[in-house]
Amino acid sequence: MSNLIEGFKSQYARSQEVEMSLQEYLDLCKQDPMAFASSAERMLAAIGEPEVVDTRNDPRLSRLFSNRLIRRYPAFREFYGMEDAISQIVAFFKHAAQGLEERKQILYLLGPVGGGKSSIAERLKALMETYPIYALKGSPVNESPLGLFNPEQFGATLEAEYGIARRYLSGIMSPWAVKRLREFDGDISQFRVVRLMPSVLKQVAIAKTEPGDENNQDISSLVGKVDIRKLDRYAQDDPDAYSYSGGLCLANQGLLEFVEMFKAPIKMLHPLLTATQEGNFKGTEGFSAIPFSGSILAHSNESEWQSFRNNKHNEAFLDRIYVVKVPYCLQVSEEVKIYEKLLRGSSLAEAPCAPSTLEMMAQFSVLTRMKEPENSSIYSKMRVYDGESLKDVDPKAKALQEYKDYAGTDEGMNGVSTRFAFKVLSSVFNYDQTEVAANPVHLMYVLEQRIAREDYPDDTRRQYLEYIKGYLAPRYAEFIGKEIQTAYLESYTEYGQNIFDRYVTYADCWIQDEEFRDPETGESFDRASLNAELEKIEKPAGIVNPKDFRNEIVNFVLRARASSGGDNPKWTSYEKLREVIEKKMFSNTEELLPVISFNAKASADDRSKHESFVERMVEKGYTEKQVRLLCEWYLRVRKSS
Repeated sequence: MSNLIEGFKSQYARSQEVEMSLQEYLDLCKQDPMAFASSAERMLAAIGEPEVVDTRNDPRLSRLFSNRLIRRYPAFREFYGMEDAISQIVAFFKHAAQGLEERKQILYLLGPVGGGKSSIAERLKALMETYPIYALKGSPVNESPLGLFNPEQFGATLEAEYGIARRYLSGIMSPWAVKRLREFDGDISQFRVVRLMPSVLKQVAIAKTEPGDENNQDISSLVGKVDIRKLDRYAQDDPDAYSYSGGLCLANQGLLEFVEMFKAPIKMLHPLLTATQEGNFKGTEGFSAIPFSGSILAHSNESEWQSFRNNKHNEAFLDRIYVVKVPYCLQVSEEVKIYEKLLRGSSLAEAPCAPSTLEMMAQFSVLTRMKEPENSSIYSKMRVYDGESLKDVDPKAKALQEYKDYAGTDEGMNGVSTRFAFKVLSSVFNYDQTEVAANPVHLMYVLEQRIAREDYPDDTRRQYLEYIKGYLAPRYAEFIGKEIQTAYLESYTEYGQNIFDRYVTYADCWIQDEEFRDPETGESFDRASLNAELEKIEKPAGIVNPKDFRNEIVNFVLRARASSGGDNPKWTSYEKLREVIEKKMFSNTEELLPVISFNAKASADDRSKHESFVERMVEKGYTEKQVRLLCEWYLRVRKSS
């Protein structure tokens, strides 16, 4: 406990103000450019250097990013499937830090509900807390000491002696600083400088503004207003009578988050125009402008954006907005990581979750967010979007870019939200009265119930149910069938290797147009016989181009033999052939029924096999109760098909 308390004290001490003279501050600027860095520069430094990934070295990433070099930022490590949005946000701060047009613009996150806009905003605010700011002591707007210096008069001197470029000089003092300077009789050495740590909790250089009632909300929530409690001591236009409580005042040199910005009346947004373009804004009283050198982050949903954009009166404002679209995740594997992150933050983190549960929820979510493709299956499109290669699986599947070109730029802006998905998963984990656990069968049932209760249009409801019954249920039946069969088959590995070795031998002889004689039986196979034997394995697996498939497999095995002393690789080492062999192995499953059924067993041998089967299923990640449920569901599906 003592270590915890000492650690807290140490952290608190580091966050306290550090006071210095103006001259000491200028000397610090000469040594450390971060002492006068803009909010965008500090944000960029907090984000840090990216990890550069060469996608040519990963088949999945190669397909997703066309062999490009991509940058992944550790600061956004858990923002799964948001590579494009994150790269645009980083680009905004990079350009703003360079003094380009972005420094005068509002960063606006546009996306559907539950798409991650607020999470990005929270992360950006947390990053803004990384580096300190330097402000005039007592300034109610955390103004930079450099605001004291006119760029025309002192710009050259500051750059030559202290390395402070002219663009860091706004030349605008706050009304408070103007009054203090008058009191000091022009002696700026009497100003003291403090180092402050930006803080969300203390609202130091980080603030949040939300739209209120349209009828009574005014600009004071952004620019502040007069403090009527001080009017007995000061005149109404005295800077010391003013309450600098507005978002722009609090967020100077930092970050202002404007939630649901376009729900606010347009009159309230006017101060943002001058704050971004001119670096200052007017208060509600008759004194000089107040400086602002922070960044503004706004976000809202697409409906508000569309209505605002379509209003011709808003053109001046639209020109000052840097739009970053934050669509829903369209990659199943990344969507699964989002669910895993959400579960880790709950008491369900340790609850049993049967294999494929999260994958099924992710598949459903992604299917609802996609635009239906032309002359292709939406399920295949979903797999292509996740980086799979369907060359040998679906001849109608298109290339990733072809799907994206047809879908347009708004794909991912509709469909079910991550919040919806997590609420469904929560219900699934708590569906059983005696066991807190999740499995795909309960998931499909809960999804159907939830879809029936939601206020969806009839077409949407039918489409969502079709995704479950037409895509998810049949493929899960195939998956759980394979799980059951592999758990049933005790000599699974040996059996698969035998089929693999025989297939490779037959295919090699067929390619070379050689006759094959079985050394054990003496049976001879000519090219036609070899073709017939190979087709017994290929046809159940739906191989559409057997000639190419055979050549590909044999070439793979020959390369593997060369690097392993002449031995064949394991039958599971090549994904395409592994799937083919499994379909061959499990084409006849009548013998499974006595073992996987939970009915009373006719013999001790069947009972022993059943217990061993259940043990192997539990090792795969299922609870005993789930094994029974899933086996019964699988048998019902097989019987009805």
